[in-house]
Amino acid sequence: MRKTKGRLGILLALSLVLSMILGACGTKSKDTSNAGSSDSNAKQVLNIMETAEIPTMNTYMAQDAASYNVMNQVFEGLMRLDQNNKPTLGMAAAEPTVNADKTVYTFKIRDAKWSNGDPVTANDFVYAWRQAIDPKNASPYGAYMMGGVIKNASEIAANKKKPEELGVKAIDDKTLEVTLEHPINYFESLMTFPLFYPMNQKYVESKGKEYATNSDNMIYNGPFTLTKWNGTGDTWTYEKNPNYWDKDTVKLSQINVNVVKDPGTVVNLYDTSKLDWGILSGEYAAQLKNSPDYKVLPEPTVFYLKFNQERANKKTVLANVNIRKAIAMAFDKKAMADTILANGSIAANGLYPKNFTTTKPNGEGEDVRKANGDILKYDAKKATELWKKGLKEIGKSTVTLELLGDDTENSKKMDEYLKGQLEKNLPGLSIKLSQLPFKVRLDRDTKQDYDIEFAGWGPDYQDLYTFSNLFITGGDQNRMGYSDPAYDKLVNDAYTKLGKGVSSEQYIQMQLDAEKILLDKDAAIAPVYQRALAVLQKPYVKGIVKHPFGPDYSYKWASIQK
Repeated sequence: MRKTKGRLGILLALSLVLSMILGACGTKSKDTSNAGSSDSNAKQVLNIMETAEIPTMNTYMAQDAASYNVMNQVFEGLMRLDQNNKPTLGMAAAEPTVNADKTVYTFKIRDAKWSNGDPVTANDFVYAWRQAIDPKNASPYGAYMMGGVIKNASEIAANKKKPEELGVKAIDDKTLEVTLEHPINYFESLMTFPLFYPMNQKYVESKGKEYATNSDNMIYNGPFTLTKWNGTGDTWTYEKNPNYWDKDTVKLSQINVNVVKDPGTVVNLYDTSKLDWGILSGEYAAQLKNSPDYKVLPEPTVFYLKFNQERANKKTVLANVNIRKAIAMAFDKKAMADTILANGSIAANGLYPKNFTTTKPNGEGEDVRKANGDILKYDAKKATELWKKGLKEIGKSTVTLELLGDDTENSKKMDEYLKGQLEKNLPGLSIKLSQLPFKVRLDRDTKQDYDIEFAGWGPDYQDLYTFSNLFITGGDQNRMGYSDPAYDKLVNDAYTKLGKGVSSEQYIQMQLDAEKILLDKDAAIAPVYQRALAVLQKPYVKGIVKHPFGPDYSYKWASIQK
């Protein structure tokens, strides 16, 4: 997810250590058996794992799924994704009223409280959104998510207007008015995304630089509060929020979280009942696939290699399109998914995932992945030809490139596999592996300090724009020196002219055409795999909802039933 990684995302912003999801199988699946109820004799404590530490708990500074997953449990926006993955009322007391041209939304804020007892007000949203778009805060997601959506956001991000001119204002304490640049089909689902969560101005400013540095320097308006997080550690706890407006729905009293990066440790902790849920990978996924606790959770999250064409203000060898195409086609992605991941993940031959959306509105037409076909498929022979051609064009016989990835065991195995495949099929290529903690890798990405990066993206909302917008020239999530005016025009025209000369079907076709430019013509990235998760989940864990876009999961409806 952007979160990715918008979703997310998410850049999610998105990575190989995105926080994983609990729930039943399917991209829109959920466990609704006895959801919202629990055995009164069962202790309502859930023990889970994550594969990454929390990079940040400041909503306007987050850009990754790990942070967004935590935020979704302890904060709440105007809307929240429900058990059917539809936007439902959160801090909004009723559905918004909308003007005739669908550019002005007016929300009534419900009588809700922060965990310190302060009321949630319309100004909490105004303050948070202005902080997100204010250039002085350098939000990695603010301009990306708000630009072209909320009125004046792009101009504010470019220092051409002031944050106070953002198209959001508090009419009174309980009335919020939002003005858009143009109609947005997915606006209400966008309001479930963490960037748009409120912030209590008085509290935030009283904490200054200490705000969100640990769980003691925060207040919450969601189903749970965050406790026992020191700001960098690999453990934390969620506790039921007694001030949450819908607290009667929340059955869990506590959720204990441990970061576990070694797959063998996951199995050991699960077998000794120290985990109620754990992520499986590789040999463990293959060995335990017949276990009654085994589940496969498909996702619309796509992982790919980012090719950085400009590093330290100098063009890299990856600025050559034949070099990029050669690398993109030189590794057997299916074999990697089947043997290293072995968890239901599949080879990806495109940016847009399977089973995400269709070529016509309302779920009609064919799957967009089928419509656009396979692009940049594995072809070692053609890759070698393109590589030799590229080397001749750049005047080199050997090339050394850094592959930037994560430090989990599974990530390391995939990096080693890629290194072996690329060096075997592309004579003269040497790959240097840099395997870093998630937060450090994100920092390297932000600084555009890498050659090739193993990254991923989960959708922030159910629209192809959540993927195509990543690679627009100068975009906050591009960060790899890629630019193609034809790509920019297709994506931007589709987005800004929808309903103004561009029909919904034309919009989708323009997005599909843009993908062909990005991959078939430019090979700006190299798709690797579409993720699925293999997990072990105790049978007494009920009601945890898996989201196919935005934050990955919700515990609001979960319970323990023994």
